[in-house]
Amino acid sequence: MVESRLIGPVRVVGTGLLGTSIGLGLRARGIEVILADASPTNLSIAIDYGAGRAALTGDRPQLIVVCVPPDVTAEIVARELESFPDAIVTDVASVKLAPLAELRARGADISRYIGSHPLAGRERGGPLAGRADLFLGRPWVVAAHDGISYQQATAIDDLILDLGATLVEMSPEDHDRSVALVSHVPQVVSTLMARRLTDAPAASLNLAGQGLRDVTRVAASDPELWVQILGANAAPVREILVAYRDDLDRFIAALDDPAAPGARRRVAEELAGGNAGVSRLPGKHGHDRRFVSLTVMVDDTPGQIARLLNEIGALGVNVEDLRLEHSPGAELGLAEISVLPEAVTRLTEELAARGWRIAG
Repeated sequence: MVESRLIGPVRVVGTGLLGTSIGLGLRARGIEVILADASPTNLSIAIDYGAGRAALTGDRPQLIVVCVPPDVTAEIVARELESFPDAIVTDVASVKLAPLAELRARGADISRYIGSHPLAGRERGGPLAGRADLFLGRPWVVAAHDGISYQQATAIDDLILDLGATLVEMSPEDHDRSVALVSHVPQVVSTLMARRLTDAPAASLNLAGQGLRDVTRVAASDPELWVQILGANAAPVREILVAYRDDLDRFIAALDDPAAPGARRRVAEELAGGNAGVSRLPGKHGHDRRFVSLTVMVDDTPGQIARLLNEIGALGVNVEDLRLEHSPGAELGLAEISVLPEAVTRLTEELAARGWRIAG
């Protein structure tokens, strides 16, 4: 068992995806975890899965992690601060400024509270979706404020490091502006695009490829949760959406008459601007190095993906990324393999020589 930085016990309030995953990750390190949830069913499932035990009278947790919806986060944090006067309390809500402001308005003891936010999740929620490795390599923001000392906050740092996440320090304001750009606005854009599919002809949907699936993937998220998140972070989300609307208006104006002088140049500039934006996203392991992709046609039968990956490994080529797409109406899959640029020519030739069909 890997040695833990935390002493424990750790109390986790809320046994959804994040709470259960935190419990499972800490239990894997031998930390005592106390679970609490307003839902007896969720609590029972999380306990049965080994994420921790039920609360007992006399529990004295070192750290409390509140994993509840944003609209009740401040209320539950205030209750935990009052009920456990010796514990440090954090929450994992995806907005940080609103809970802190509400706690201050309530007169809560924020000298023992600091908000945090793991940027990790899945499309599915609930305790059944919990995973001990959910946070490995993922950013976990600690939203510092001037009401808590560094010494008080070390338990939260230890929690993040124990779970294998990457600690990132930001102010609550900077955090909320950042997640508006990289999470909350993409959710809105994905949702609005997916709404266009509601009344689309089936013949059109049958043509859908991976691009549409990528754009609309997060549109399957829980509407109730997102109403809370967007309401709590409305100002920065609105600011970005207004600028996005201006971008759309420019694009639409250029398409009104594509043959007009300057119209094609305007479209090209907008597309090039998208290229520039994508190029700034960190690559694998946070590095900026770019990869090259080739697409291999794979029969949709058991063991074919494993055989492809084994042969790539035998050639001494590392797969930097992998995406799978099914070919509509055919028992065929398309495996998009990303590798280092210097490896793509040799890999293409070697795979073709072994009978693999290269689509691109």
